[in-house]
Amino acid sequence: MTQVPAMTLDTLMAALRAAAEPTRLRLLALCAQTELTVTELTQILGQSQPRVSRHLKLLCEAGLLERVPEGTWAFYRVGDRLSGAPLVHALSTLLPAGDATLARDGERLAAVRRSRAETAEQYFRDNAAQWSAIRSLHVDEAQVEAAVARLVAEAPAESLLDIGTGTGRLLEVLAPQTKHGLGIDLSRDMLSIARANLERAGIRHCQVRQADMYALPVDNAAADVAVIHQVLHFADEPQKVIHEAARVVKPGGQIVIVDFAPHDLEDLRARHAHRRLGFSDTEVRAWCQSAGLAADPVLALPGQPLTVHIWRARKPVAVTAAVPSPSAKSAAA
Repeated sequence: MTQVPAMTLDTLMAALRAAAEPTRLRLLALCAQTELTVTELTQILGQSQPRVSRHLKLLCEAGLLERVPEGTWAFYRVGDRLSGAPLVHALSTLLPAGDATLARDGERLAAVRRSRAETAEQYFRDNAAQWSAIRSLHVDEAQVEAAVARLVAEAPAESLLDIGTGTGRLLEVLAPQTKHGLGIDLSRDMLSIARANLERAGIRHCQVRQADMYALPVDNAAADVAVIHQVLHFADEPQKVIHEAARVVKPGGQIVIVDFAPHDLEDLRARHAHRRLGFSDTEVRAWCQSAGLAADPVLALPGQPLTVHIWRARKPVAVTAAVPSPSAKSAAA
């Protein structure tokens, strides 16, 4: 969510030179479709990893690709905010549809995508029981998603941040309401599911990234909306999550927090790693206030036995003191 300046003539020429090589053009064509690791690109191109890495380095230096570290992995993609992104997309439309090499790349990319989807589905099958057990205790998730979507729709949301994105479900729900969405999560397994879900839904303007919710990889005042959906009860220091979200939201922007009201289901702590058994309205509002946010009245969605609370907190717009005009000063004198 960092603003990137438009290309100058010099940077455009440098980008064109970087793209004008067969392997690099193939890499751009692949990364324009989805984000890929070096290992995946090596498999698709049938070239050595050092060779592919050198080409990727040149493309990144030219502003045509961005490298996103994720633990010991790194993904390469055409980020929406890259100065060279329009050039990459334009070049992609000019590639010959009948080229045998590009067709083979496409077939291997499809195989990579199938493998991703199968891995994500297996992980979900292995862990679905715990999610289903928790969902059965509260209001239908569709009601929660609809309420969040209504709140987000009330203000401009060109840039949206989903903190603790998990399977990327909220990015799917809110994709029609934003021009650029970013989901962050520490779990690589969850991010694999999220990528597969976004790809299956054809959502290309939303991406996910491995990051810590206490140290978001986002500039100050860069997002219009931040969503914290069923995350705080896992946090050691939930107030710090809210403070960090407040840092990255623009003045006039909003934060939507979804979590449980206070409850006594100790089993969620023992079996599902919940650090907190819900939050009171007073507690969350105090955290919002300390972060410089103004919280709306809480929205309660009762379930059996868990009630879901939704808080919307707004970041005030800085008010600049009016400077008297010269004529006003003269009149006062």
